[in-house]
Amino acid sequence: MTTEKPKLTRKEYEEELRKLQIELCRLQGWVKHKGLRVIVVFEGRDAAGKGGTIKAITERVSPRVFRVVALPAPSDREKTQNYMQRYMQHFPAAGEIVIFDRSWYNRAGVEQVMGFCSKEEHEPFLWVCPKVEKFVVDSGIQLIKFGLEAGNEEQKPAKHDANAPASRNARVAKLALTFLGRPRSPWCRYSPFLNCGKAIVTPKLTLHWDAIGEFW
Repeated sequence: MTTEKPKLTRKEYEEELRKLQIELCRLQGWVKHKGLRVIVVFEGRDAAGKGGTIKAITERVSPRVFRVVALPAPSDREKTQNYMQRYMQHFPAAGEIVIFDRSWYNRAGVEQVMGFCSKEEHEPFLWVCPKVEKFVVDSGIQLIKFGLEAGNEEQKPAKHDANAPASRNARVAKLALTFLGRPRSPWCRYSPFLNCGKAIVTPKLTLHWDAIGEFW
């Protein structure tokens, strides 16, 4: 039987974070010196900790080496492009690490669950994605993928932002009710698509996810 590790105090957390951030500074120097190209993908539900984790990673490093990409909803023009096209234009050059706060895996999960793409758009993605990722890796880019999870109850407190415009909070509240309000809500239906990203697409490429959370 495994026992849970005791939670760190705030002071212990900050001390450990500082040590890790020092290592990240060393890492960025090595990436720049070697001319490496690195992509780090963060996926998971809202309130799973993606934003806070990315902030901790990028807090002490150079934005010239670490770039964060969090794309908005596609424009009408982007909707006519190849689905992967809008992501690939942000891929790293030599000496860069690009962090995707959500990525092309939107199509494997949230777009399908929320009805933003059709079955005819979703299924080809599952076929194309491993091939594109193989092309990316074969071209010399290092691809690292993290999946973060949060339970139903953990998501509720993070939905309202007191500093956000009222219109945004209303929109977020509507989405939150859609996700959390029914026994077979999209929140529930989203779980198989989280598994889809890690268990259907990934093994074809033999690129695993680094899983952080209960359901991954």
